[in-house]
Amino acid sequence: MPRVKKFNEEETLNKAMCLFWRNGFHATSMQDLVNYLGINRASIYDTYGGKKELFDKAFAHYRTTSRTQLKAFLESQESVKNGFKKLFENGISEAVCDTERKGCFVINVTTELVPNDEEMLNVIQENKVFMECTFHDFLQTGVDSGEISATKNLKNLASILHTFYNGMKVVSKTDPNEEELLTSVDTVLTLLD
Repeated sequence: MPRVKKFNEEETLNKAMCLFWRNGFHATSMQDLVNYLGINRASIYDTYGGKKELFDKAFAHYRTTSRTQLKAFLESQESVKNGFKKLFENGISEAVCDTERKGCFVINVTTELVPNDEEMLNVIQENKVFMECTFHDFLQTGVDSGEISATKNLKNLASILHTFYNGMKVVSKTDPNEEELLTSVDTVLTLLD
């Protein structure tokens, strides 16, 4: 008779995501996972595979959750300019309140594993495409409503805003100066005028 799992797989995956996000892939040992998740090694292997498989699933979980939240947030905004402003302000607020200074999990993975991990490079590139397309589509709603000039190069703007968003998250890990970051947001958003 198969053993019944005594833990919630979704909750455990979420906890693993938090641990990998905070410590990184290489600095998280299998024993760290056992201790932090509160389940034994065999359960981790049986349910998720090894450390790499668990990491991949946790990272995919982060990206899926983040994408869903981003799309829902942007769809709820009445103004594209104000929507981007709120998005960036929320990112700054999260960074300032994050005492662990975890930053963005995607950026952390990029700096830790790319370019040595070809598979992860592909995942990161796909994530960049998703983000830029999402920003582009949101900008297009601004053009459609007349809020943003139809003469703007939306592809370039989406790329710049994505680069800024990532850069802001990196800078906030080392110097979460809220006033300076908010000033940068106001400056970059003049591109939409």
